Amino acid sequence: MQTSPNVIAKERSPSRITQFWRDYGWAYLFILTPVLLFLVFTVYPVISAFLMSFQQYNVMKSEWIGLNNYSRMLHDDVFWKSMKNTAIFTIGTVPVNILITFGLAFLIYQMKNAWQTFFKATLYLPTVASGVTLSLVWLAIFDPTSSGLMNKFLAWFGLEPLVWLGQSNSALFSIMLMSWLGSHGAGIILYLAAMGGIPKSLYEAADIDHASGWTQFSKITWPLLKPTTLYLLVTGMITSFQVFISVYLMTQGGPNFATTTIAYLIYQTAFVFYDFGLASAQSFMLAALIIIVSVIQFKYLSSDIEY
Repeated sequence: MQTSPNVIAKERSPSRITQFWRDYGWAYLFILTPVLLFLVFTVYPVISAFLMSFQQYNVMKSEWIGLNNYSRMLHDDVFWKSMKNTAIFTIGTVPVNILITFGLAFLIYQMKNAWQTFFKATLYLPTVASGVTLSLVWLAIFDPTSSGLMNKFLAWFGLEPLVWLGQSNSALFSIMLMSWLGSHGAGIILYLAAMGGIPKSLYEAADIDHASGWTQFSKITWPLLKPTTLYLLVTGMITSFQVFISVYLMTQGGPNFATTTIAYLIYQTAFVFYDFGLASAQSFMLAALIIIVSVIQFKYLSSDIEY
């Protein structure tokens, strides 16, 4: 009995798995290293921290305590104080920073290319510096003596020197002021790129229809900049929820917990009081808050964006 050629060819042909690895094996080999790094240094720590939030953590032997850490967290007055401070900082800085960033970008866009390049480089330069460096500079600016730049500014108007970072009613405002007066460079670059991508034909058509400058701005410029604004809003919210360096270097969360943010509280709980289980619970509460706020922003703001 002879075997048909089709059967012989089928027996000799490699299996689907073998053929798949012949075609794509090198590609998976190339991405193996970053995938392993992601699993070891991101996925594994997240899973470990999640399990740790249900434990009374101890290096030698941890004890499973269920939801006790979450219960302690929700009944902690300092935790709610830190949440309030974080909310005030976020609401007080993100919208203001976006307005300042957009205003500066809009003014720079009206300039000639050489001046645009100069101001883009100048305003972007502070973002290259580390947060530690900027915090130390602002710490000198807020010096409570008359040598501090902020107090010198007050002296011009005949006002007494202010202990900017040493009073509960001004400490958080001082950190917010630091955010308002810096860190606009990246947003300016994005806005300028988005403005340059708007078709000139739209403005030409508006000129033919005798549209005013405000009409062109409200009907053309602003709607087409909404994707960039949404991006800056989401990233700004995430960054403000995690504000830490300036608090750590300038106020240490004081005075009287006036500048204790949730990120600083997590650090203090973990590395000052060594309560890693409670710190993990606080971390996942912060992560959940960031996810919820981001989803809400995309749900209610992205639907109105014109591309």
